[in-house]
Amino acid sequence: MWQRTLLIVTFIVSACVTVNIYFPAAAVERAAEQIVKETWGGPGGSPQKGEPQSERPAGPSSKTPFGFVSEAYAQEPDINLSNPAIRALKDSIRNRSDAIKPYMDRGNVGINQDGLLMVRSTDGLSLKERAEVQQLVEAENRDRESLYLEIAKANNFSADAVPKIKRIFAKSWIDQAKPGWWIQDPQGNWKKK
Repeated sequence: MWQRTLLIVTFIVSACVTVNIYFPAAAVERAAEQIVKETWGGPGGSPQKGEPQSERPAGPSSKTPFGFVSEAYAQEPDINLSNPAIRALKDSIRNRSDAIKPYMDRGNVGINQDGLLMVRSTDGLSLKERAEVQQLVEAENRDRESLYLEIAKANNFSADAVPKIKRIFAKSWIDQAKPGWWIQDPQGNWKKK
């Protein structure tokens, strides 16, 4: 009888496992920081190619006095940043950055609250430069939006993850902006970083 009771208790205890499936925000934040540094070089820096960083060691494990695992930690997922579409988008953003930065240095282009570029002013620009800056900004924003979608696809995230990815990247673009560039705050006001 006591063996049967022990078997039932053991089954119940071992069956109490909860698996939490969540959006890996911390891993996406690290990926965003890495991509922004690779493509724009961080605050005042030049773009550089970087190697993916190790995401995070597996969490701790603890044991109960009976030898059962009391808590299980899932390893932080590796975010896939290396499929052909993502690499092409990163290269496109990196290659365009040197053409956009002079306009950002002069204050013609700023980073809006969504992390996208916006033409703030065309003062001091010729007609040719106005057309060029508009094309650069449109191409940059298209690539950034495509990058977020491709990251979601490559990592099997649901469609509702794309706005989360965009918010995380917006913070990285703004945080790593060069001092003196124009940044839009959450209320829509522009200020120099």
